Amino acid sequence: MKNRSFWIDNLRSFVILLVVAHHAALAYPTFARFDKAAYIFSSHPMVDPQRWIGMDRFIYFNDIFLMALMFFISGLFVMNSLRKKGPGTFLRDRFNRLFIPFAIGVTILMPIAHYPSFLVAHEDYSIKNYLIDYFTTEYWPVGPPWFIWVLFLFNMVFVWMFRYIKTRLDRLSQTFVFFKDKPFLLFLTWFAFTWILYVPMRLIFGPYQWTGIGPFDFQVSTFFMYFGFFLAGIVFGNIPPEKGLFPDTFTLMRKWPLWIMLCLFLYVLLVSIDNPSLGNPLQKLVQSNTIGDAPAQIIYCSLYVATCITGCLAYLTLFRALADFTNKFWKSLASNSFFIYLIHYVFVIWSQYLLLQSTMPAIQKFSIVFIVSLSASWLLGLLIHKNRKLSVWF
Repeated sequence: MKNRSFWIDNLRSFVILLVVAHHAALAYPTFARFDKAAYIFSSHPMVDPQRWIGMDRFIYFNDIFLMALMFFISGLFVMNSLRKKGPGTFLRDRFNRLFIPFAIGVTILMPIAHYPSFLVAHEDYSIKNYLIDYFTTEYWPVGPPWFIWVLFLFNMVFVWMFRYIKTRLDRLSQTFVFFKDKPFLLFLTWFAFTWILYVPMRLIFGPYQWTGIGPFDFQVSTFFMYFGFFLAGIVFGNIPPEKGLFPDTFTLMRKWPLWIMLCLFLYVLLVSIDNPSLGNPLQKLVQSNTIGDAPAQIIYCSLYVATCITGCLAYLTLFRALADFTNKFWKSLASNSFFIYLIHYVFVIWSQYLLLQSTMPAIQKFSIVFIVSLSASWLLGLLIHKNRKLSVWF
């Protein structure tokens, strides 16, 4: 994408708001559990006795598409930057913009963020004991900065690939112009591409397995899918603006109400087929030998992929149609969104910790944690950006 549009910046900023809200909600779902022996194996570093099933639905909906959309958006401007700067300067800028903040995040911010979890687990205020536990028992938890190092890795891999696929990439981008007035054919193509990258990995490794060395941690089942979304962002962003998929005159963009309805329908269907309150319909079919376990998993994963893609298309088309503008609020949020992402986890966990003893309902606690974490992160970002030396990294 040669010309930056306000709606992309607004969408990226809104996604960061969802990330903050997602982490603020993780202390309050009905499925939350806390492992005192090693809080790294808990559902979240802080778990509150107050729960609400509404948090379950909100968290699961975000889980389906949120990170995929973030990787897609991150890929949109890669080609423009790479062609302008060249591979060497591009990677150096990516190192400064991504890897250094990641290093700051995992060496300074995450230890500060996780300290309340150690207090809850062990009731021990010793910093020495905390750090020993942090690097041995907890295996140096990476927290939200995992996205930053994986994105840096994807950038490096693509730069290495670029020399071999430069001509083919331009042809592929031109080919995708074909989909501008064929939105459902685009959906089917994207679905097949994502299905291949995600479903086999989930069937082999399961949905929750993470692996890595120290803070260089990643979720196994989604790794190739996220790389696929990153590459899709690069391909779409490489299309000339006047021919691309994003002008609002194209059918794809005008279908935003349909993408929203389709996403919500698929999400409700996905939740319904594996819902204990509804008797786990999919599991009943397996138990009655109507279908095997593997076909049941494939059905579930296929619905998951379809929901992910329609969710991404819903947000892309909605913001293209209704949010291609800017004002002081969106400008400030856009300029501080990366810093908010990097720092918010500290405020989230500490706010959740300070509210543990309160008996107020979960929705109220969530609201307080979200508002405090977003406001504190945003305000700190504004202060950081007044310092020219510090603002280079954020």
